[in-house]
Amino acid sequence: MPTAAPDTAADANLAERLAARLRQQIAAGELAPGQRLPEQSLSENLGVSRNTLREAFRMLTRDGLVTHAPNRGVCVAVPSIASIIDIYRVRRLIECQALAQAYPRHPAKKRMRTAVEAAMARRAAADWPGVGTANMDFHMAVVELADSERLNGMFKPILAELRLAFGMLQDAEFLHAPYVDMNVKILELTEAGRYAEAAAALQDYLVHSERIVLAVYARRLAETGAPG
Repeated sequence: MPTAAPDTAADANLAERLAARLRQQIAAGELAPGQRLPEQSLSENLGVSRNTLREAFRMLTRDGLVTHAPNRGVCVAVPSIASIIDIYRVRRLIECQALAQAYPRHPAKKRMRTAVEAAMARRAAADWPGVGTANMDFHMAVVELADSERLNGMFKPILAELRLAFGMLQDAEFLHAPYVDMNVKILELTEAGRYAEAAAALQDYLVHSERIVLAVYARRLAETGAPG
């Protein structure tokens, strides 16, 4: 009995780390919507037990990032139109407030600049998935301005779920190219201490992004015959 608790705690910690790793792969666009995640081969490749992998899958299911389909096993989730609308609603509530109330010397401002510079470099190389990843990093840094670990933890799966929606659209340049310069504008306003203007610009940005994503996503669903 004295050794059971540490083993259980170690297993739970390993499952959390594995879920975080898979979540990051989804956020980076490395796992595609609808992609099967075969339990046996994944557990062997990752060097974990199947029980640990199943626990990680349960965490990702809770986040809306994987689903269990009959006769297919566990698959990366395919977001619905309703979930995309909800994601953008949450983004406006969290990101805009975090930016409007930012502490002037918060270190997340440096991470915003790093993300913008990475996006510009990826754009110059025509690496549009890389631009998308840098864009995700930018918005994560915006949320970090709120200085709340709870918000940070909640926002990571939201960005990962959004990346799944982007993956369905299959046109990374169209999705990400317009927002590099918008991020530059928001960064400049933030660095100048003009937080209310930066938050207003981000609000407009997110409204525009939502409309574009929903329009393209609806067309994509119509073409594939997938349920929305």
